[in-house]
Amino acid sequence: MKKELADKFRIYFVTDRKIAKQPFLKVIKEALKGGVKAIQLREKDLSSKEMYELAKKIRKITQENNALLIINDRIDIALATGADGVHLGWQSMPLREARRVLGGKKLIGVSTHSLKDALFAQKNSADFITFGNIYPAPSKQGVTGFKGPEAIKEIRKKIKIPLIAIGGIKEENIKDVILNGADGVAVISAIMGAEKPYEAAKGLVCKLESLNVENQDLKLKSKNL
Repeated sequence: MKKELADKFRIYFVTDRKIAKQPFLKVIKEALKGGVKAIQLREKDLSSKEMYELAKKIRKITQENNALLIINDRIDIALATGADGVHLGWQSMPLREARRVLGGKKLIGVSTHSLKDALFAQKNSADFITFGNIYPAPSKQGVTGFKGPEAIKEIRKKIKIPLIAIGGIKEENIKDVILNGADGVAVISAIMGAEKPYEAAKGLVCKLESLNVENQDLKLKSKNL
């Protein structure tokens, strides 16, 4: 299950409609067409009604494309729309309570920024974590203290659930992130802010596929030494 889940989260596409260069739902459809298999709906300024209506539309699209829909923070919206799960941050409902409300079948992702955070999430039944910020990102202006890809190694040694790196990740720097142990990458502007979201998503997916082959070759060579 963890391997299957990790494969879904190779590209974890987080939305931000304010930076979209194309109509919002078109970007979603193009990203899925390009190979993305997991979307986090993260539009914090919407009213409950607006969020519900938007989530319903995206849920239909993800179901048609065999992709996951994760709702940021809003457990009520996730349950009401039949989304696959929620993503929790430091201001969200406590993880244990979220699990109690959602039950065992819904996915719960947790934002982490340290090994302590990651271990707590894993111990308390999170299904996956994001870890960052790895690099400076347009969506995180004013944020300091970037981890760098090497910080992933420490987390990887202790964490068995899917580990998704986040923060300023794009096609040019994705290799260092994956080779340091991340199962996948979370991206916002790399797809949302692209003029051609299909090509952007496809480029990321192809890059990850090539890195997967490279990783397998390295493991095989190491085994034969």
